[in-house]
Amino acid sequence: MSSTEVAPGTSVPLSLFGRLAAVPLTGVITALVVIFVMSCFLSEHFLTPYNLTIMARTLAFVGLVTLGQALLLILGELDLSLGAIAGLCGVVGGILMVQFEWNPWVAFVACLMLGTACGLLNGLLLVGLRLHSLVLTIGMAGVYGGANLVATKGVAITGIPSEISFLGKGAPWGLPVPFLIMVGFLAIVSFLAFKTPFGRYVYAIGNNAAAAKMLGIRIDAIRVAVFAIAGFLSALAGMLMVARLGTAQPSIGEAWVLPPIAASVIGGVATTGGVGSPIGAIFGAAIIGIIENIIVLFGVSPYWQSVVSGAIVVLAISFDSISRRYLRRED
Repeated sequence: MSSTEVAPGTSVPLSLFGRLAAVPLTGVITALVVIFVMSCFLSEHFLTPYNLTIMARTLAFVGLVTLGQALLLILGELDLSLGAIAGLCGVVGGILMVQFEWNPWVAFVACLMLGTACGLLNGLLLVGLRLHSLVLTIGMAGVYGGANLVATKGVAITGIPSEISFLGKGAPWGLPVPFLIMVGFLAIVSFLAFKTPFGRYVYAIGNNAAAAKMLGIRIDAIRVAVFAIAGFLSALAGMLMVARLGTAQPSIGEAWVLPPIAASVIGGVATTGGVGSPIGAIFGAAIIGIIENIIVLFGVSPYWQSVVSGAIVVLAISFDSISRRYLRRED
């Protein structure tokens, strides 16, 4: 007990840094607004309808993968194979539609099921073999990526039917369809996380898996389910990209490995699990998207985007670690 007495129900005020770290959603919104306003002054092309539409559409693809990765991080897990799942589902969809002449909508749904099955397999291997998710999913990324190359020989599949192009290229009311789909799934995932027992179980497992098990929560079943959800969302992103491009590129998903992790951490999702929200993760993805967009508008080589993404991951994880140590000292 310190010498300073406080009334029951109150606490000693945290410093400014401590308060910002304690309310990550407020912090990420503030950062997003500041970066957005600065970008408006940095480039006259930033605030144009065309550029905003590009950013919204790009955010949609990364955002869908980010939603799945955020749920996994809240659970205390990680999946580095989500980008590979998206790429595999994209090329399988192209093969089914072009070479096997399946109905585009049937092929689309089949690939969503394939992505769910890949995530399910990851979860089953995790709980069955008791492996660390980082190690397991690095290996599975190689499996899915290798299957992608075996199926395509590294060559894009062209001739995607135009029936599904609206899903990738449409923009009703000036809003890209992929962005509207992402917003819809953001609402669904947020509802699951905050308003259902399933979401409460995810947070409980992320906070303390042993305690959650003692409470009777079926932690293995929850883990498998979250991996399956992440696989579904990744497959959806991959198929929407196929609809957008009109081709099934083997490279789809290659850039969706680090940004979803960085976006989640920037948005307040703890790398240790049990803390954060899908909404904050999407705000984090928006911040990364704006930064990468400014790089393009300045005419900087797109290869620098990988450097920026990697640096953001390191900075975000470092800030997450430092801020949580700081809060523990405040307590």
